[in-house]
Amino acid sequence: MRLINGNPELSSRQVADQVGISNGSAYYVLTALVEKGFVKLENFKNNPRKGQYAYLLTPKGVREKSLLTHRFIERKRQEYDDLRAEIELLEREAGLAYDPVIKGRDDT
Repeated sequence: MRLINGNPELSSRQVADQVGISNGSAYYVLTALVEKGFVKLENFKNNPRKGQYAYLLTPKGVREKSLLTHRFIERKRQEYDDLRAEIELLEREAGLAYDPVIKGRDDT
C-alpha cells in the first residue's frame, strides 16, 4: 500500500516489477485491495491514454496502512528486544563481559 500511495499512476505490471512478483499476482492483490475498499481505481482525467488508471488509497486504506505499519513496528521492536536478550545471554555464557560503552553499543 505504501508503493501505491506514493505512486498512484503505476500500472499493475509496474507494481509487480517493483515488488518482485508476477503481473497476475499483482493484479490479484490490487483487485483484492479494491474489493476490500482500501484502494479505488480512477481514470486519469486529462490522459490521452484513456485506458490508464490510478490506484488511490481510500480513507479506509490509509487507516489500514497505518494499522499495518504500527503492527509491523511493534513486531520488529519485540524481535529486536528478543535478539538483544539472546545475544547478552550468549555473551555471558561465553564469558564475554557485556559493557555497551566499551564495545561501542551505547544504545541502552
